[in-house]
Amino acid sequence: MKKNTVKIVLLFLGLIISSCNTLKRVEDDELLLVKNNILANGEKVNDENIKSLIIQKPNTALFGYPLSLNIYNLAKSNPDSSYQAWLYKKPKRIERLRKLISQKQLDSLGESFFVKGFSKWLKKTGQAPVIIDTSKTRRSIDRVKAYYGNRGYFNARANFRVDSSSRKQRALITYDLQLGNPFIIDSTYRSIASSAVDSIYEKNKDNSFIRAKSQFELNNLTNERERLTDLFRNNGIYNFQESSIFYNIISDTARAANDPNLNIELNIDNLKKRGDSAKTEYKVYTFKKVNIYADHLYADLNSPLDSVGYNGYTIFFRDKLKYKPKALTDAIFLEKDSIYREINRLRTYRQISNLNNFKYPNIEILPDTTNHTLVSNIYLAARDKYSFNFETDITHSNIQFAGISFTPGLSIRNVFGGAENLSISARASLGASRDGTIQDDRFFNVQEYGGDVNLDLPRIWFPLLNTKKIIPYYMLPQTRLSLGTSFQQNIGLDKQTFNSILGYTWTPKTETKHGFELLNVQYVKNVNINRFYNVYRNSFNRLNAIAKQDVYVNNPGLAGLYEDPDNDGTIRLSIPEGTRIFTDTILSGSISATATDFDEVRSIEERRERLSQNNLIFASNYTFSKSNKSSLTDNSFHQFKIKVESAGNLLSLMSTIVPFNTDENNDKLVFSVPYSQYIKTEFDYIKHWEVSPTQVIAFRSFIGAAIPYGNSDNIPFVRSYFAGGSYDNRAWNPYSLGPGRTNNLNDFNEANFKLAFNLEYRFPMIGNFKGSFFADAGNIWNVLDNVNDPDATFNGLSSLQDIALGTGFGIRYDFTYFIFRVDLGFKTYNPAEEMNKRWFRDYNFANSVLQIGINYPF
Repeated sequence: MKKNTVKIVLLFLGLIISSCNTLKRVEDDELLLVKNNILANGEKVNDENIKSLIIQKPNTALFGYPLSLNIYNLAKSNPDSSYQAWLYKKPKRIERLRKLISQKQLDSLGESFFVKGFSKWLKKTGQAPVIIDTSKTRRSIDRVKAYYGNRGYFNARANFRVDSSSRKQRALITYDLQLGNPFIIDSTYRSIASSAVDSIYEKNKDNSFIRAKSQFELNNLTNERERLTDLFRNNGIYNFQESSIFYNIISDTARAANDPNLNIELNIDNLKKRGDSAKTEYKVYTFKKVNIYADHLYADLNSPLDSVGYNGYTIFFRDKLKYKPKALTDAIFLEKDSIYREINRLRTYRQISNLNNFKYPNIEILPDTTNHTLVSNIYLAARDKYSFNFETDITHSNIQFAGISFTPGLSIRNVFGGAENLSISARASLGASRDGTIQDDRFFNVQEYGGDVNLDLPRIWFPLLNTKKIIPYYMLPQTRLSLGTSFQQNIGLDKQTFNSILGYTWTPKTETKHGFELLNVQYVKNVNINRFYNVYRNSFNRLNAIAKQDVYVNNPGLAGLYEDPDNDGTIRLSIPEGTRIFTDTILSGSISATATDFDEVRSIEERRERLSQNNLIFASNYTFSKSNKSSLTDNSFHQFKIKVESAGNLLSLMSTIVPFNTDENNDKLVFSVPYSQYIKTEFDYIKHWEVSPTQVIAFRSFIGAAIPYGNSDNIPFVRSYFAGGSYDNRAWNPYSLGPGRTNNLNDFNEANFKLAFNLEYRFPMIGNFKGSFFADAGNIWNVLDNVNDPDATFNGLSSLQDIALGTGFGIRYDFTYFIFRVDLGFKTYNPAEEMNKRWFRDYNFANSVLQIGINYPF
């Protein structure tokens, strides 16, 4: 197998090397472009905006090697003639082929992928040589001059030179610009035809992008035109046209040539209608009437309608109004007797769409020019009340070698007449496991069942409190009530969970979002705790290693605790009786044990009790997120998220009024379960820098801490942190890093404090293949909980030396709708090693970790 792999690699390298003549497709009288230089006043220009104006760019390179060009060179220039030459090279070849296949099949062979298709694929994947074309170079000069001209350099001069002296048939182009002095705006004036428009401008002129004594920038004129258009349309001028704004630029010739100045006159003309030479003065319009056509059917406009008035709106409907009037009017921001504001029209579109009850609305504005009033007709077309979906997946994991899941779902719109949406879903997962500890002979011997019910309200529902003034409807407020449950069989400890959430979300601006969960209740019951040591094998191995010492094996008091399952003389503690009795015997002091053994057994037992204990989490949390990412293609942005969660405080307050039962540890119980009490905070920050249109540097930092107090001395497993995995530190598998400098002590290593920092350089490779280099740093620790192991706890700044570092590289394939990602991580600094062996000890392919993920990790 290894020999075959080597042969394949050598063959591939041979093909690449054979095409390494980058001039293979370059004629003798042509020059291959290898570099562009741009100089402005003798200084090199590195601005990507200016570089993007150059029409011809050198072939892309991967670390200086023109891989895409050489792949293109692998393709045959004329595969059809090559095929014909092969076909007729031997006189009897075509005759033999015709005996085997038909003439039609023979012709198809010439059109096949292996003859023509492969060459086409190579050309599509690779990149043709960029041959210098001076006509395109001159066009590039014009584009660069125009760029600087738009920034006030009206007298800029430019030329280019082609340098081919250094290498045969290769050349670089230098674009040389002499910019001169930029033009300065000396004074600004305005001429506005409409008195209404002039009054609005006067109140808002201080926000102008055009300022005296500043350098001329064409973008400022464009931005000012857009600002004014937006300003007028949001102050009653409903029909304002951007084309009514134009500028007169007047040069001050009295100034010296080396100190040019400009005067700019802003002109705002009256409304000019198409086909009408006369112009109409802009006026402020107010709404005379707002009509809502609920469940509007475009195919039946002439049928009679009923109507009802509500809060200044007239609602038209057929037969019966299916929606409460308030539910409709709350989504409309165009109000009777108010002036026209474009922002309210956009908010209406957005809020109606957010209801998920209607198709995209049609808003009609009808003006009355005699009294400057408007009538708005809002047409709504309802979506289907019921919709059903069904999903199925085939899965494979370390728990089951084969599995299948089914997820049916039902959505019901406008449940109570107030545009509420109810969704009901169920899920069933069946899997086949080879785990010998599972006492189930069926093929599908692991199962998981569950269901969820979600109710979404298009408002903030809070008893006895009117939240409309605090969170207006244009912020897209939403309340979600959800109930969910799941049951596992032969999976882990056979967990049964119940969760309930009452949460709110609202979006004041497109870049910010708030989330507040007033109640987040989760109950977890472990049904089969006797399987603990079957599931958590690391814990069992640690306990078994102690129990196998002669001092315990030969002790009569521990007789009968061991078994030999393979009948090979290798004994071990039986599960669960042997592990339970051995632990109780050691911790009770019935048998003398060394301090080291006692502490180790106690640590294992504390973890067993914690992970097998039933949990009740009664929490509230608040999340704030902000992002300045403008679009999916924006490569230069930042975003951050802050989350604060508190659990158990309400129950703790209630316990001061109503006495709660307690357990042997004096923990207060609710439904015979000790409730969790903690405070948890998280901060997540992401920053992307665009190096070039196709190259990005991405950075992420995460800090999270969950501190138990009151009724708890530890954090529930479902609320703790882990390290490693394809979205964290990629040099370690999930749950295998930490806590602190411990070395993969447990099967699922987790803790209550986490630091994570990720840096990644992303670049193009070939076609849709992308590459990356990354560095991931971080770890988890226990802090202020019941863990006392100094190797696992955070003990101040000195613990920062236990931050693990993983580096590596990755390949991604862009499927347009998602990205398939493969990363290979290497343990660069491993805190689990001795201090003098932490750097590069496991930095090799044998100890590397392959991670697979969907989309970018951050």
